[in-house]
Amino acid sequence: MTVSVLVVDDSGFFRKRLTEILTSSGQIKVVGAATNGREGVELAEKLRPDVITMDYEMPVMDGISAVREIMRKHPVPVLMFSSLTYEGARVTLDALEAGAVDFLPKNFEEIARDNSQLQKILIDRVLDVARSRPGARPAIPARPEPPAPTASRSPRDSVPARPRHETLQHPRPAGHDRATTGGASIEPEAPRRPTRRGPAKHYAVVGIGTSTGGPVALQRVLTALPASFPAPLVLVQHMPASFTPAFAERLNKLCRIEVRQAEDGDVLRPGLALLAPGGKQMMIENRGGQARVRILPGDERLNYKPSVDVTFGSLARSFPGKTLGVILTGMGADGKEGCRMMKQSGSDIWSQDEKSSVIYGMPMAVAKAGLTDEVLSLDEVGPRLVEGVC
Repeated sequence: MTVSVLVVDDSGFFRKRLTEILTSSGQIKVVGAATNGREGVELAEKLRPDVITMDYEMPVMDGISAVREIMRKHPVPVLMFSSLTYEGARVTLDALEAGAVDFLPKNFEEIARDNSQLQKILIDRVLDVARSRPGARPAIPARPEPPAPTASRSPRDSVPARPRHETLQHPRPAGHDRATTGGASIEPEAPRRPTRRGPAKHYAVVGIGTSTGGPVALQRVLTALPASFPAPLVLVQHMPASFTPAFAERLNKLCRIEVRQAEDGDVLRPGLALLAPGGKQMMIENRGGQARVRILPGDERLNYKPSVDVTFGSLARSFPGKTLGVILTGMGADGKEGCRMMKQSGSDIWSQDEKSSVIYGMPMAVAKAGLTDEVLSLDEVGPRLVEGVC
């Protein structure tokens, strides 16, 4: 069976070319095309496609508004197309928060060429999105008012809570053992490893790695942490170089802890989360008891830039037995080998469960390898960090 796709874009050229590329796979059928967001919403309800590709800037109704309405009326996995600019990054992050599953850069010159690599990326991404569980993300509740400041509290704890964006959700497709979306098979959940919850521990650093579904997942986790969170955090999200500054800025505005994009030479400290810059690799070095960030050029031999394996491997070497690794939603298996190194050094690993993952790839790889100490739903990760890190 094939995956049915609705293409929503105001460019006739882009609609035509995208249809040609997707249908060439033999696994995908384009069942309709819309020229604006309003038409896209109407066709989504009429055609009930397995996947929708969505432009963000269109007449009548923009892509973000269309995503919100589709999620409210008839939830469908949405793949956004966006420009690789700072503003494009901000819009894309809004779309992901509205309910889109993933995104791809929109480049007319590249898509006009007979580029087999680009065509494969487009086809694979649509098929991956068809297998997603967009309804896995729990809604983000309103943040409670922070406690009254005291002399011992950090100044960042005492500021009023920032308003938090509300995330619209899909219901999860029926069936949890082996669900299908337009014939696209979803692998069954790996056997759940018994969760062992011991007393709080002191960790030198907490590393969090994620990919598809990660922007919303990271927001959900990090907004649960107090400014007084007692450990440094390093974050690895698969994302283009032009997107990570906007993403770090967004998280910093929403969180009590400080969040910013990592720079070479940054010193790790409690209550600071450093996001790996897109297109590069982030490593942590511990010299003389002081942990610093090393930012290196992205190695072309590595598929992911940044790579969770690279960062987690450096944590294992720098702080053997003293780190906590957390693997959240994402395609593929990046992070598995880094987690293996951390476990071999005596450190702890947590992973997100299948039910709350948009894509149960990275956490499943870690769980199937027997590396996970605790399996948690996304809604549990933030509170568990508060409870389990001293």
